[in-house]
Amino acid sequence: MQDMGLLLQMLALLLFIGAFAGVLAGLLGVGGGIVLVPAFFYAFQTLGYGGPQLMQMCLATSLATIIVTSVRSVLGHNKKGAVDWEILRTWAPGIVIGAIVGMLLVAQLRTTTLQAIFGGLALIVGLYMGFGRSHWRLGQAMPKGILRAVLSPVMGFLSVLMGIGGGSFGVPTMSLYNVPIHRAVATAAGFGVLIAVPSVVGFLFVAIDPASRPPYTLGAVNGVAFLVTIAMTLLTAPLGVRLAHAMDPKPLKRVFAVFLVLVALNMLRRAFGW
Repeated sequence: MQDMGLLLQMLALLLFIGAFAGVLAGLLGVGGGIVLVPAFFYAFQTLGYGGPQLMQMCLATSLATIIVTSVRSVLGHNKKGAVDWEILRTWAPGIVIGAIVGMLLVAQLRTTTLQAIFGGLALIVGLYMGFGRSHWRLGQAMPKGILRAVLSPVMGFLSVLMGIGGGSFGVPTMSLYNVPIHRAVATAAGFGVLIAVPSVVGFLFVAIDPASRPPYTLGAVNGVAFLVTIAMTLLTAPLGVRLAHAMDPKPLKRVFAVFLVLVALNMLRRAFGW
């Protein structure tokens, strides 16, 4: 039986992380998973659970929370008329296909490989957040045809490899193609639903070694971490949406970029045993 004091500490940590992730999902459009995955990794390891499938559980549980957070976020943004449903509709098939392929790959990989992938991609996202400029453009309208057919599954695929929603890749992509930032953040919340739902359904059927599986884990999704985190994100995601429409998030993005780079470097250090 786990030490009650340790369990209470983990509960407090997950409540805080859930609240923080919910605000981020609505405010910055970066996807709460970018915080949740390393937080879950720390929590599970501290409780004594590890093994080659630990990252699978972290990614799957993060994506499960993103279903709820993204639905709540997109509904909040839609009330303000900020969601571009045409982009969402036309990019949906590719994103779903990419998410399914990503889930199938993650199910075959082990913790150290997934840590290296997460760290590398998070480093790229953090550097873009820190040094990217709002005036950068690759085009004046969202891609169609072959380019959309390539970019949309890549977005879904990479997002599942990181256990994140659509914000970290969707918002930069839309911004680079001249979609206003508030509309990009709102629409990316819809991307999160498209990424998380099919991948989580698949993760529910992934077999995890019982010896390294936390209690109340279904497939690769841990129910306790999911419920505790959702309890907070349900409360704080709407706050993030309101803040996104009321303030300039640029200064906060710079601070978060530094934090994200440090998290990414720590993941890479663990993956390569530095």
